[in-house]
Formats: sequence, structure tokens, C-alpha cells
Amino acid sequence: MNITVAKSAGFCFGVKRAVNKVYEQADIKNGPIYTYGPIIHNEEVVKDLEQKGVKVLSCEEELTDEQKKRGGTVIIRSHGVSKKTYEKLEQAGMEIVDATCPFVLKIHQIVEEFSNDGYEIVIIGSSAHPEVEGICGWCDPAYTTVIANEQEAENFQPKSGKKVCIVAQTTFNYKKFQELVEIIQKKGYIRDIRVLNTICNATEERQNEAASLAETSDLMIVIGGRSSSNTQKLYEICKEECANTYYIQTTADLHLAKTGHIDNVGITAGASTPKKIIEEVQKYVRTKL
Repeated sequence: MNITVAKSAGFCFGVKRAVNKVYEQADIKNGPIYTYGPIIHNEEVVKDLEQKGVKVLSCEEELTDEQKKRGGTVIIRSHGVSKKTYEKLEQAGMEIVDATCPFVLKIHQIVEEFSNDGYEIVIIGSSAHPEVEGICGWCDPAYTTVIANEQEAENFQPKSGKKVCIVAQTTFNYKKFQELVEIIQKKGYIRDIRVLNTICNATEERQNEAASLAETSDLMIVIGGRSSSNTQKLYEICKEECANTYYIQTTADLHLAKTGHIDNVGITAGASTPKKIIEEVQKYVRTKL
């Protein structure tokens, strides 16, 4: 049996950078340390950081007056935050360590510039995802629309005939992004459309590699947190190529007793999956199949 692990599986540059920054601050231990939201969508990593005294802050309002007096450090995760949130944390007297992924920071700059130039902003992505919530906070909310599917793209109409700038959540499915952009471009009444593919290179590479690997595998395993957007998209891509695809967080979720004869196993993982978990899954598969 052949087991192939995708070269791009696991931490991407932005996530690795953010996680390292938290561990660095935890080692320094200069006052209370918070992450604005879970640093990554991986329960194992979040639990480990909690044991080191790092607390998760869901919103700036959670900071009590006593905590503000004590001060401390708030680490902005790779997803980034809105301009308003950033300012509120500064006003609360917290030291901010910005671990926003550079690819996400670039989107903040793009939407702010185009919004100031009179464009309506269209973000292709999930409105509930923290990255998209942060992006929305860098442009005029009255002229910002988030589109996640074909129906929403069909229904989209720019307000007051404005020019349109389209960007994408960095972890969005590239093929689906192209399809939604095409639907919007076919609307003849939009006089000016600027399309900027802001899906990061690591995401495109990971998705393409996953599709190729799934196509040649009898069994495909996708590892990542249940709330991880990029892992969910990897699963969807792999499922199209290999019906026998599993979506797991750890080996505890993997039950292979009734999979039948398997020659080739493919393994990939989302951007928030530690190398340790990938190795554990690889070892587990070898012993069980």
C-alpha cells in the first residue's frame, strides 16, 4: 500500500507565523496574553496555548476595567480584524502584536483604497468567516457585499450604478471564485468592474495538489478543524475526485475497518493542522490497513 502525504499539507506561512508569535509572547510572559479569537482553527493548538496562560478574547468588550488597568498583550491572528476593532484595542491600552497574514493585509489595503475611490466592494467568501468580517471593516459598509454562491451572485446589483471591485477570501475555492466572477461580469449594466484574485498562492497550490492526489487515490484523508474554512474546501475538492474521502480532526475520528481493499492512500491537511497530527494519522493508517 502506498501512502502519499501532500507536500503542501499543514501550516501555511501565515498560520505558522501567527502561532510562532503567540509562543514567543508566552515565553516572554510580560503580563497577560490574549489572542483575538482562537489563533487558528485547531483545538489541539488552542488547548496547548491555554495551558501556557494564553487566553482567547472573543471581542474587545470582554476586557474588564480591571484587565485594562493591568494591560497586557493582544495578538491579532492571521485572519486579521476590522479597523474599528484595532482602534478599540489600542484605546483599551493593550499592546498589540499584529500577526495578520500579509496576504490578508494586502486585501485590507485594496478594499480601503478602492472604497475611498468610489467603488462598491464585493468580497467572494463566507460572511461568517473572521477573515471576511475583518475585510468588511476596511471599506464602506453601505457599499460592501459578500457573495458565497451562485444565487447570491445572480441577485447582486450594485447600488446607484457604482463601479465594482471584486476580491476574494484568501482560502476560497479558486474554481468557484472564477465561476462567481463570471456571473457578475455578465451583468451588462455594471459600467466598471475590477477583479483582483486575492486567493493566496499557498491556497491555490494546496487545492490543486489535493485534487491531483485524490484523483489517483483509493482512499483520501483530509485533516483539519471542523470550523476551518480552507479544510472544508479541501474536503469538497477531494470528494469530487475520490468518493472514499474522510474529513477528520485527529486519528480518533478515523474508522477504517470497512474500507475494503486499498492500494493508494492520499493525505492532505488544512492550513491550521500541525505537522504532529499529520504524522500521527500517517502512522495510524499504516497500522490499520
